[in-house]
Amino acid sequence: MSSILNWQLGKGIRKPGRSSVVSTRYWHKRDDGRLQCDLCPRHCRLRQGQKGLCFVRAMQNDEIVLTTYGLSSGFCVDPIEKKPLNHFLPGTPVLSFGTAGCNLACKFCQNWDMSKSREMQTLADAASPEMLVEAALALGCRSIAYTYNDPVIFHEYAIDVASAAREKGINSVAVTAGYICPEPRTEFFEYMDAANIDLKAFSDRFYNKVCGGRLADVLDTLLYVKHETSTWFELTTLLIPGENDSAAEVEAMSQWVVENLGADVPIHFSAFHPDYKMMDKHSTPPSTLSSARKIARSNGLKFVYTGNVHDSDGGSTWCPSCETMLIERDWYKLGKWHLDAQGCCLSCGEWIPGVFEANPGDWGPKRQAVRLSR
Repeated sequence: MSSILNWQLGKGIRKPGRSSVVSTRYWHKRDDGRLQCDLCPRHCRLRQGQKGLCFVRAMQNDEIVLTTYGLSSGFCVDPIEKKPLNHFLPGTPVLSFGTAGCNLACKFCQNWDMSKSREMQTLADAASPEMLVEAALALGCRSIAYTYNDPVIFHEYAIDVASAAREKGINSVAVTAGYICPEPRTEFFEYMDAANIDLKAFSDRFYNKVCGGRLADVLDTLLYVKHETSTWFELTTLLIPGENDSAAEVEAMSQWVVENLGADVPIHFSAFHPDYKMMDKHSTPPSTLSSARKIARSNGLKFVYTGNVHDSDGGSTWCPSCETMLIERDWYKLGKWHLDAQGCCLSCGEWIPGVFEANPGDWGPKRQAVRLSR
């Protein structure tokens, strides 16, 4: 466990109080008197005092409010590769935080203690958008990541943080399942410089049975982000034995990505470990990840990675033209670097899509917990 760094507030920064309820915009009143939340495709219909499935949006005083604005389950400086993002400022540190709750019900959730929390005690720290940006600057972070639980559900807080960050040259990174309605989606991704989007499977059965959602809504988000925004994004699929790891499903997913998003979109196949409501499943064998990577590459995807395992071959970035190793990785540790400042292969000049600089950051695999003192 990493030590905790106490970040003291500077003068002139307003300390956030525990009043964390703010009004929201994405809802409407139904004929039956209930209010319908229009933030995500779940469309929760609420009466006075009720909360949505996400737990953090509720009907109060004839409107839907966000009840956790400015509150967090904790802050941590991570390597950007942990999000995971392999083509966005490699080697740089990112200030990460999440809140509580989620708008999906994934039985395999590996952050369930936060995303499935129904206890406000989970939210042990607090920070205004200005505080977060000041902390990121002081800690040398190039980006702020909205992660651990899905930032879609704390939409207003995430956007305010991202707006303040952009003014100071700090990037915003969303780690999200992409389960969001079109109108709030447009506003959300306008402020996100990069995203890792979970494509949890490629079957309606999986999304319905295991996640309580719909595949089509996620695919719609992927199409939107690719074709309507400038947000850099990468995909992640957690492969669960017997659920979404068949060769046929990986084949179909890979083909869809190439045909609809393009061959340049990086995709990460990550290893599952038993957690939450799937303790009966076995951990994903490394061979399953290697097989999925081979299938995806055979279908034309150029940048396919394995995650949650020590696999230098599957974790590294390779030139799709001359097959030179461009960025060597072992988990979150970077080694060899073979790119110029424009993100081109030093051997053959092939341009590698992403956001790169002449040299990688030097944060490495460190994880530093941070407490924003109040």
